[in-house]
Amino acid sequence: PKIIQLARKLGIKIVATNDCHYIRKEDAFAHEVLLCIQTKSHIEDKNRLKFESEHFYFKTQEEMEEAFKEVPEALKNTLEISEKCNVEIDFDKHNLPMFYPPDNKTPEEYLEELVKKGIEEKFDIKTDNFSERNEVVERAKYELNIIKKMGFSSYFLIISDIVNQAKKIGIRVGPGRGSAAGSIVSYILGITEINPLNYNLIFERFLNPERISLPDIDIDFCDKRREEVISYIRERYGKNNVAQIGTYGTMAARAVVRDVGRALGMPYNEVDRLAKLINPAPGTSLKEEVVLNPDVKRAIESDENVKNLFEISLKLEGLARHSSIHAAGIVITEKEVYNYAPLFIGPKGEVATQYEMEWVEKIGLLKVDILGLKTLSVIDDTLNLIKERKGIEIKDFPLDDKKTYQLLSRGESEGVFQLESKGMQNLLREIKPEKFEDIIAVLALYRPGPMKSGMVREYIERKKDPSKVKYDHPLLEPILKSTYGVILYQEQVMQIANKLANFTMGEADHLRKAMGKKIPSEMEKLREKFIKGAKKNGVKTEVAEKIFDQISKFAGYGFNKSHSTGYSLISYQTAYLKANFPLEFMTALLNSEIGNTDKIEEYIKECERLGIWILPPDVCESDGDFKIFSNDIIFGLSAIKNVGSGAIKSIIESREDGIFKSLFDFCERVNLRAVNRKVIESLIKAGAFDYLEIPRSHLFAMIDEAIEHGTKIQKSREKGEVEIFSTPVKPNYANKKLISSLPEWSESRRLAYEKDMLGVYLTGHPVEKYLPFIKMYSTVSISELPKVNNVEITVGGILNNLKRNITRKGERMASGELEGIDGKIEVTFFPETFKRFSSVIRTNNIVFVKGNIQRREDRVKLIANEVISLSDAKEKFSSKIEIQIKLPVEDKEIKRLKEFITKNKGNCSVILTLYGKESGKVKIKANGYGINPEPEVLLTLKNEFPDFKINFGG
Repeated sequence: PKIIQLARKLGIKIVATNDCHYIRKEDAFAHEVLLCIQTKSHIEDKNRLKFESEHFYFKTQEEMEEAFKEVPEALKNTLEISEKCNVEIDFDKHNLPMFYPPDNKTPEEYLEELVKKGIEEKFDIKTDNFSERNEVVERAKYELNIIKKMGFSSYFLIISDIVNQAKKIGIRVGPGRGSAAGSIVSYILGITEINPLNYNLIFERFLNPERISLPDIDIDFCDKRREEVISYIRERYGKNNVAQIGTYGTMAARAVVRDVGRALGMPYNEVDRLAKLINPAPGTSLKEEVVLNPDVKRAIESDENVKNLFEISLKLEGLARHSSIHAAGIVITEKEVYNYAPLFIGPKGEVATQYEMEWVEKIGLLKVDILGLKTLSVIDDTLNLIKERKGIEIKDFPLDDKKTYQLLSRGESEGVFQLESKGMQNLLREIKPEKFEDIIAVLALYRPGPMKSGMVREYIERKKDPSKVKYDHPLLEPILKSTYGVILYQEQVMQIANKLANFTMGEADHLRKAMGKKIPSEMEKLREKFIKGAKKNGVKTEVAEKIFDQISKFAGYGFNKSHSTGYSLISYQTAYLKANFPLEFMTALLNSEIGNTDKIEEYIKECERLGIWILPPDVCESDGDFKIFSNDIIFGLSAIKNVGSGAIKSIIESREDGIFKSLFDFCERVNLRAVNRKVIESLIKAGAFDYLEIPRSHLFAMIDEAIEHGTKIQKSREKGEVEIFSTPVKPNYANKKLISSLPEWSESRRLAYEKDMLGVYLTGHPVEKYLPFIKMYSTVSISELPKVNNVEITVGGILNNLKRNITRKGERMASGELEGIDGKIEVTFFPETFKRFSSVIRTNNIVFVKGNIQRREDRVKLIANEVISLSDAKEKFSSKIEIQIKLPVEDKEIKRLKEFITKNKGNCSVILTLYGKESGKVKIKANGYGINPEPEVLLTLKNEFPDFKINFGG
């Protein structure tokens, strides 16, 4: 080759290299498929990117010698380079940036100075010589000593600088996240808003002096202004010294099968069917699926193409599919970041490390999680509205507000941070929080571990009846008193080890971690140490063993109290705002969820419950966001489908000259490039022109002429032509008579458009006029479904958001929502049901669904067994009714029932079912006692006899 001739001629050494893209020769085809996935092509594409041979694998020494036998010196030169290469990565070294304080002070001196100053400001304690015998000073000195000793003074100064700068420019910062809330130095510096002494929080849970590891302070900021914080960090510490952290999306089990199938050119339906055979749970291994999943095994054994698909998928599973930027993590370094880590440029120009989070920490870089928390924006927006409307400036939230605890005790926590799920609402009703510590406990209790272990029930019972609280040793009482003797927090495990068994707090933190991992050999050593230490404190061996077993059991369920306390404060603040300023809070809450129609719908229902009206959008009054209008909330234009920010800006600017007097006036004044036909259609469908008192169908029919008219007027203005008329031009549209004769849209059509544009039914509900039928024939309302257990129910509503799917066996099924006046529920129509009732299972159909409730954690779903159309329901349900009467029953009630049926005679037959503990069930046909099946009569029957269960259709 010419390169060899040139090298020898010029006396430049040749180097032998192995162009390696995969490990083994037999991986060549899998690599080709990977290239197809990356370039979005398929294997049969002749013009795709491909390698010319299958020799791009990692070759052995013998193969390299054979390949370069003509130039053996090239191999020697390669070896020479490798011998000159030397890199050592010290995984024990912390590469922390230095904070440079003013006046040439050391970070240690400056940190101590700030802590002294902070103690004086926050606690009004003089710290001239820092020798006062005071709990605050002692704790601060203890923490400072450990921070200095571990070399983390600069770290604390940097975090303090970031947080306090954010506060200085008005960015709301969370009160504390994770174990950092256990540090009084963090509190004094303003990093957290939690005084750890008030809540028995432990510094060693955050920073263990007996195990050198980097501290980890995660900080929540108002999500709208998170980027400002990152910009400040770059500016303050150097843009080349700050980088975000990279992360990689890998080819997971289902995804790799889909990708490979697409690259091989297999039919979409076939690939989709095969992917759905695989367990969808996160962390599913394809290797395990091909061995353990019988459906996957059958598919592989029955088709050679499927076998090939899975063989390639197994080779590619787990490989990086794409790079992206970690949602929160950033690194700050002393020298430029490239001295410590390889970098890449993200999609928005962000500089990020190629190392993922785990490796950033392993090489000792300072990692900070800068998180954007939506709830902090909600709090900020609510406070601004309160100040605007009422002149009240809330700086501190009183933690003893009765209205707040009453709201939580009623479980009315929709929109309250961390407390709004149905399960959490039920827990709040049972626990009935009376003080801030109760909220901390609720957040710690509502997790799978405590709920399955019986810990939650035990806590509730003891809170209701303190006489049930028992301590195995008096030393436990001060530690467990706040949780009624239940070991709820990790910090309590540490305190028990410290007070009962003389563990240092560092050793106690090690015990906590070991108990979480449950390593038998380690546990046995710690058990012995615990019992020996307890013995020295006069604790009997059997008592010590019992306590160790208890903390061992509960340590796995124990929650980080520091984190729970920080987040409970945000929960309390949102609950306080909702309890005391519901209008302002709900407005801010709705604005935080624009784009999430499920949440908007949920919060609109909550507004209705609170007596707050939600007004339809209005082009003359609405802003982009939801806003307070009188004492109601008016819909925001940005919550309307297809209405973008450019259109909203134009509408708001154009109406400064007065309200829009007609659709034609509107089109004369707005920017028709931004406010195009689709936008105008959406505004009409959403009801934003209803103030004109013209039917929506008429407005819709005018759109083309209105746009044409507006365009002409705007072109005249652009040309600088003077308007001849002093009054606005009246459009002379040709179709006036035709339009005025058009009927208004039917209610169902109008509401369907509304739902499509707004995500909610706002000016009515499709089931409203059928409510008597739905109430009569439903055995339960939609809002009551979460409470239903193990019985078949019948419930009526309108079908929405239907999606048809194909099962693993290739059968058709569907899922969607059944919506009523009082809520909605997810409903699934499995293949057999779908096949029988597919003609009825249609979007916007009002139906009755017979089925059973399925629960998964907080999620409640209705599994349909039968679907009945509204037109068929009356005939089906009113042919006969069953009245179930529980024995014993008073004679006067039977007599009253007989009189009611006699008074309302009809042709609907009546069956009485008598049942009791001893008598079993007896069915009796009430011959000669038919009842009138009209809805009003049957509804009255249900209401008059609430103790009798009435089933329609027998």
